[in-house]
Amino acid sequence: MSILALESDPLMQLLPAERPAYATGMLLDAQDFADEQAYHRGRLARALLFLAGSGTLAGLAVSHQPTTATRPDEEIEVAPGLALDRLGRLVEQPRKACLRLARWWAQMAAQDGGDVLRQARYDNLSRFASPRFVAAHSVELPAQAVVADLYIRFAASEVGYSPSFASGPYDALNAVAASRVRDAYELQLLPRIALDDGHLGLPGMPAAAGLADADATVRRDALQDTVLAAWTPPAAPSGNRPGVATGPEHEGEMDGSAVWLARVFLPVIADAVPTRALEAPVLIDNFARRFLPTLALLGRSAGL
Repeated sequence: MSILALESDPLMQLLPAERPAYATGMLLDAQDFADEQAYHRGRLARALLFLAGSGTLAGLAVSHQPTTATRPDEEIEVAPGLALDRLGRLVEQPRKACLRLARWWAQMAAQDGGDVLRQARYDNLSRFASPRFVAAHSVELPAQAVVADLYIRFAASEVGYSPSFASGPYDALNAVAASRVRDAYELQLLPRIALDDGHLGLPGMPAAAGLADADATVRRDALQDTVLAAWTPPAAPSGNRPGVATGPEHEGEMDGSAVWLARVFLPVIADAVPTRALEAPVLIDNFARRFLPTLALLGRSAGL
C-alpha cells in the first residue's frame, strides 16, 4: 500500500469554499465529484479545527520498549489513537505501531558523518521538557542526550483498483484506476537541531492558558477576547510547498500539518559522534503535546 504525495490531497491546496452546482443536462466528469468531496471534507475540517484545534483527541501514548528474549529489536511504540492535524483532518492510528530504534539511529549516524546527531545533542535537558515530565524524571535525566521528536501526519493511499479509461495521451483498453482512497497515517521520528532557551521546539500553548487560578470574571473576559481574536485565514507556507505554515514544533521544510506527539531523549556518551549510552533508559515526554479533551471527558471531570 503506497502513500500518495502530499499535494494530491485537495485540502493541502487551501482551496476556496466552492461546491459544484448541478443542472439538468449538464455534463459531469470525475473532477466534479472530486470537487464535491473536497468541499465537504474541507468544511468539516475547518469546523473541527476551530472547535477543537489540533492535537491529540484520544490515545497515541508513546513508550520505549527495550530488547527482551521475545523482542530482539529496541522499539519506540505508539498506542492506537486519534488526532486532529493542523488542517482539521482526522488522523487515526487503528492499532499499535512501532519504530525500530537501532535502525533509526544507524540511519541518522550515516548522515553527514554523524553531524545530524551531533547537532541534536544537548545538555541541561529539563529546559526542553514539560513540567510534569521533569517532576517525574528529574533524577533520571542524563547529562547529555540526543533529542528527537515524534510526529504523526495524515496520509492517504489508493486501494481497490478497477478498470477505467486511460488518462493522458494514451489509448489503452486495459487501464485501471483506484476506486477508493483510504485515510491512513505516517509516523516520523526526527532529530531536533538548533534548540535553545529561546526556541524549545514545543507546541505553543493556547492564548488563554495560565488563568486557572483567576476569578470567574477574569476568565470570562479572557475567553471572550480569545474568541474575538481567534479567526485566522488558512496560513499558507512559504515557498512552493503545499499545506499550512509550520508551527514552533516543526522544523525546516517538514509537513506543517503534522501533529507533534512526544519528545524522545536518547542518552549518549560525549564522543565526537554521539554514541548511545545503552545502560541509561530512553526517556519519553508525552505531556508537552496539545491535548484535546472531549466534552464527555470534561463533563466527567466536573462530575456531570
